[in-house]
Amino acid sequence: MQTTSPHTFHIPVMGIAYTIDTPIKVACFGINSAISVIEDNILEVMRKYYYQQNNEPYVAITTKEEDYRARRITDYLNLMQRIVTSKMEKLKASTFEAGSDLVKYFEMLPDTSLLKEKYHEWRFTSNAEKKGMLEKFLLKLVVPGSVEVNIMTKVDKENLDKNKDIIENGSDALTALKGYAKSELTNSSLIFSAGMNPRLYNYMESFSDFDAYGWGCFHKKVVIKVSDYRSALIQGKYLAKKGIWVSEFRIESGLNCGGHVFATQGLLMGPILQEFKDNKQELQDSLFELYNPAIIAKGKPSFPQPHPIKITVQGGIGTAEEDSLLREFYEVDGTGWGTPFLLCPEATTVDENTLELLCQSKEKDVVRSKASPLGVQFNYLKGTTAEKERFDRIAKDKPGSPCTEKLLISNTEFTKEPICTASSKYQKLKLQQLESLNLPKEELEQQREDVLSKECLCIGLSNAAAISYDVPFLKKLTAVTICPGPNIVNFSRIASLREMTDHIYGRKNSLQKANRPVMFVAELRLYIDFLKKEIKQIKQPTSRDLKNWEGFSNNLLDGIEHYRHSMPNYFLLNTLQFEKDLANAQIEIEYLQKTQLQPLVMG
Repeated sequence: MQTTSPHTFHIPVMGIAYTIDTPIKVACFGINSAISVIEDNILEVMRKYYYQQNNEPYVAITTKEEDYRARRITDYLNLMQRIVTSKMEKLKASTFEAGSDLVKYFEMLPDTSLLKEKYHEWRFTSNAEKKGMLEKFLLKLVVPGSVEVNIMTKVDKENLDKNKDIIENGSDALTALKGYAKSELTNSSLIFSAGMNPRLYNYMESFSDFDAYGWGCFHKKVVIKVSDYRSALIQGKYLAKKGIWVSEFRIESGLNCGGHVFATQGLLMGPILQEFKDNKQELQDSLFELYNPAIIAKGKPSFPQPHPIKITVQGGIGTAEEDSLLREFYEVDGTGWGTPFLLCPEATTVDENTLELLCQSKEKDVVRSKASPLGVQFNYLKGTTAEKERFDRIAKDKPGSPCTEKLLISNTEFTKEPICTASSKYQKLKLQQLESLNLPKEELEQQREDVLSKECLCIGLSNAAAISYDVPFLKKLTAVTICPGPNIVNFSRIASLREMTDHIYGRKNSLQKANRPVMFVAELRLYIDFLKKEIKQIKQPTSRDLKNWEGFSNNLLDGIEHYRHSMPNYFLLNTLQFEKDLANAQIEIEYLQKTQLQPLVMG
């Protein structure tokens, strides 16, 4: 049976370790959450840990075994499913008494839900017969949150067999897909992030697990994380032609998010959401026109109308007011709360040292860095043990990291086989090359800094789980990297799961910063800063650069107009401050156009 989460929010994937067991922690309370399965070595560590916790015999799946990577993923997901099912059974078997997980389940629900309404009816009725009937009714409606699996499409290196030949359909992303598809997860979702990977999308046709078994009913749904409407349309149509339906488009802010950032051309969240709102029916219909003939051609039963499509949004949401605005005005079907949950140990897995660092973080501590070996900018918290380790290695004239996991290898500048730009091997070769080029001092220093900024994310984003559970992962490699969104600076204390849900639903304000800007303003400021740095970085811009910057800045101004005239400002508690922030941003952008872009064009 298809079930739907009783909550209006989900917990997105964060790093590798931070949500690696989040479904085990929160699914029994009806909360959907996503995990990353790209790093199979940490999954094997977690398999061992949770087999022991679940009192089941653990049998290692070693790297010497055939198809070990997909098998590790499948087995971890199956184990997770068993644990979630067991926890749900225990929760439903508990009593309706204060402090029980069953009562906690209902009390954390949004006050607007029918289930919460029935729970309150149960609480305040004194009729024993009616109370008993309501208890039975409520128990029938208790459902787990779904286990969602995220695949970052760009992390897709080829893998070789014993003879050094490429394994067919054996790349990282494809084996992750296979591992997920073969799992016993039901009422689940597979999330694709970081853009389209045609090879990965083509491989999906090999699995019937993504087929609908009824109108709007899927055991395994497909979700695509996008930054704008055009991307949703392109990727949705590509899959629809293959008879694969996208059940949800998850819109994420290009810059006001955790981890890798994929900036739009100055398109802001508000106008993007408005486009989805205005064209949702058209999106469904255009995908259905391709989807239905495709499934008929494969001999599968057709459907009389499009399956539903959910539109959800994440990135920088911090207050119940913003959450309500997104759902009520922009009519999104749900919201993603990621970064704030890093301070909620009941939901995520963060080691104590990094938790303390997150609590103390200020605006200057969260930077858009070049730490990622993928060559994509990366929101990053300074002061971590991984950053300290990187600086120590540079000081000892031994820059770079050991490359044990090899998930992000892609560079063939100096070697026949790809290597990672965060590796000591690459950095040694690159720095030697730079020294031989007789570059001007300023340019040399800038290029050296770019090389040395790269950090091992495979290990850094995995270690929090190994440290938190005191389980061995990689000897002597214990540094932690964390990649919160800029929104983390507005949260400064550890919160319980109950406190976080109360904050999301407006029952309690857990924010510690009174002058926090509205999420739309925060994103706008990030985009202005991004544009300024782009202009400053390119010393001799081409006509194409100038055209892009002009379009970028004009899109920002259009976004300001949208907020000023289209969005109902009465939703906001401090409308005057919001309007002032928009006016200041407009002045800054127009000044930028006048003083920097126009002179460049004239020159």
